[in-house]
Amino acid sequence: MRKRLLLVLLTFSVLAVAGFAAPLLRATAAERTQQLVLARTADLDRFAALADHAFSTGDTTQLIAEAGRYTELYGEPLVVVDANRAPVVETGGMHAAEVAESIDKALRNELAGPVPWLQPWSGGELVRYRPVGDGMGVTGAIVLRASVQHATRDIAGGWALIAAGALSALAVCGLLALVLGRWILRPLAELRGGVRAVGAGSRRSRVPEDAGPPELRELAVSFNRMSEAVADAEEQQRRLVADASHQLRNPMAALRLRVDALERRITPEGAQTYRSTLDEVDRLESLLDRLLDLATADREPAESAVEPCEVDVVVADRIEAWRSAAEAAGIRFAEARLDPGEADLPAEDLAQILDILLDNAIKYAGQGATVSVTCEAGPGSCALTVSDTGPGLSGEEISRAAQRFWRAGRHRGSRGSGLGLAIADRLVTARGGSLRIDPAQPHGLSVRLELPSREDT
Repeated sequence: MRKRLLLVLLTFSVLAVAGFAAPLLRATAAERTQQLVLARTADLDRFAALADHAFSTGDTTQLIAEAGRYTELYGEPLVVVDANRAPVVETGGMHAAEVAESIDKALRNELAGPVPWLQPWSGGELVRYRPVGDGMGVTGAIVLRASVQHATRDIAGGWALIAAGALSALAVCGLLALVLGRWILRPLAELRGGVRAVGAGSRRSRVPEDAGPPELRELAVSFNRMSEAVADAEEQQRRLVADASHQLRNPMAALRLRVDALERRITPEGAQTYRSTLDEVDRLESLLDRLLDLATADREPAESAVEPCEVDVVVADRIEAWRSAAEAAGIRFAEARLDPGEADLPAEDLAQILDILLDNAIKYAGQGATVSVTCEAGPGSCALTVSDTGPGLSGEEISRAAQRFWRAGRHRGSRGSGLGLAIADRLVTARGGSLRIDPAQPHGLSVRLELPSREDT
């Protein structure tokens, strides 16, 4: 947006400056051209009067002397002929034969036409002619060949001044455009950053309220109020989930004791119902644990320094912890490829994330599948990937896999709460990382974590 705004302002400035400069350039050229034409026309009028007097008296001495001095002073040749085209005066090396066409027009009592505007790069010479005599009869003709060098030099100087002024005006307009763009766009950039931060899960993201036009300041105030309201609503929701989960644990513990106490009194006819009841109690306890984990993950991370964890060490430890469960489910762990690296993430959070991913892989990949874990350390980040060769998920299912309480239709009957990936995603994004779910090739599912590295901080 900054580039577009500056482009519009600078384009308008260029057009405005050009709109003022172009007429000035034309006026400068026209004025100097007119001065040259008027000056040479006045010279022709004076020599026409001298020639008319010389033709009427037959004494051409003064005419010849004046023409010679003129050419010597200005360096511009002059030709004067009588009515019979006989040369009377030829100065500066110009002869009547060279300007015969102009002489013919003057003897026909034609006046020289208008002169096109001169320009700094105009060259050549200006030929002007005039008949001698009055309207009753033409007694001769005068042809003057004037140099345009002085005029073009003056025009070039005038144009240079106009160009310098135009460039100065453009520089001022450009500076004003930059200042104006910064004044308007900086608050917008702050607002955009705040919106992105809120969208990424940051709570109470604030933007400066004292920058930019009044409208943007008012918008910044409204955004800060909205951010506070959203943060308060999320905090109330988190507390509700945490408090409800915590309060329900005591009744659940009592229910577990009473159900366990009934085991010896269950008749064979009620054994199936009893086992179903135990499964539901297990599911409720698991759901309460997940809800507490979710409430903990939703808590805003502390701004104090976090002790970085060694990713490869934590990964190796969790693989060993889940190896027996994988073998019991008929799942094989491929040899892990782990690059040494540190992540700006608490070790307990990374362990919890890995527990969720490995639990899902073992639970849903199916007997005979293989689970692979890789860790790739790079500058400023560490990529951790957990993939399996199970049936995987469809594209639509992958887009919803990290939503809270969502489970694929074919997994509805299995144990689980649908909160695991949501908790893992929240734990990763809260520390500036990201979680991405992709299909594995040729089949299966791959979960990739981009963890921020302490080396970049």
